[in-house]
Amino acid sequence: MSGDLRAWERRGRHLEVDGNRIFVVEVGEGTGAPLVIVHGFPGSSHDFAAVAERLGSGRRVVLLDLLGYGLSDKPAAARYSLFEQADLVEAVLGWLGIGRCVLLAHDMGDTVVAELLHRHNLGVLGFVPEQVILTNGSIFIDLAQLTSGQRAMLRLPARALPFSPPRWLLARAIDRSFSPRAPAPAGAIDALIEAIERDGGGRLLPRQNRYILERRAHQDRWTAGLVGYREPLALIWGECDPIAIPEMTARLLELRPDTAVTVLPDIGHWPQLEAPERLAELIGQRLG
Repeated sequence: MSGDLRAWERRGRHLEVDGNRIFVVEVGEGTGAPLVIVHGFPGSSHDFAAVAERLGSGRRVVLLDLLGYGLSDKPAAARYSLFEQADLVEAVLGWLGIGRCVLLAHDMGDTVVAELLHRHNLGVLGFVPEQVILTNGSIFIDLAQLTSGQRAMLRLPARALPFSPPRWLLARAIDRSFSPRAPAPAGAIDALIEAIERDGGGRLLPRQNRYILERRAHQDRWTAGLVGYREPLALIWGECDPIAIPEMTARLLELRPDTAVTVLPDIGHWPQLEAPERLAELIGQRLG
């Protein structure tokens, strides 16, 4: 591993959840509701390292790697269902004794949080989300402009590949998730690929990418989760995202007029990597 990822691993620990080792990092401490960060596809908790460091003064920040991502276990036979990832978040928070929190999510993590909110709205969630902040993700999958790599993976069988895709191919695919107006910061793509490839994770990408089909099948459920949530909900959105286009924020605002929307000019799909200082500042303002 590179020094950055090795240092990140030293910051955290592994919890055993349903027979799998799940990587968790806690930054800072405080008496208020902790901030829980749920990453997206194909990223990991490490994507938010710089944001967490800036928010960890006087507040407990909890980050985890979902099953199959980053430094968590990557079983080849797992389904990688969004429902099961939501179960995992709920189990980790139960293990940590977190009864109330603020949820911050990105990309696929937005949908994991939407499922958690659906459960909360029904009164069956094991913790209370006091506030939710979503960053760029396909909250309305019909509006998503999928990358060529994502579309290609949907045409592959839903099983682990015999070998990991070549690094240059991963780099090209990830680079296309950044906007030409907001290119990837130096080293960001290498760090993403390193976390993906850990323990053969690159072989799982086509199976994990099937979350897109699940997202399409359950759009109504997860829209209801967001719209029916009665506590504060904010969107902090990179305006130049080529995938989760800004029209998604406009649609949610129509359906849920009290949603707070902040658009970041010249920022693309990865505000936590492209503008961690600005993102942390905006989140801090929301947290008070």
